[in-house]
Amino acid sequence: MLPCNVIVQEISDGQVEVAAIDPLASMQAVENPALKEIAAEISNKLKTVIDRA
Repeated sequence: MLPCNVIVQEISDGQVEVAAIDPLASMQAVENPALKEIAAEISNKLKTVIDRA
């Protein structure tokens, strides 16, 4: 399981902040190349979604 928590919060009237834990950064200590590849893919997808928000 990758830590892909997404946080959506209202920071002021009409202003919404979207943030997520970077799974690639959190998996750096794990020595599993296959997992790092998946984490990089998920990290890119999360970044794309957050950038669109």
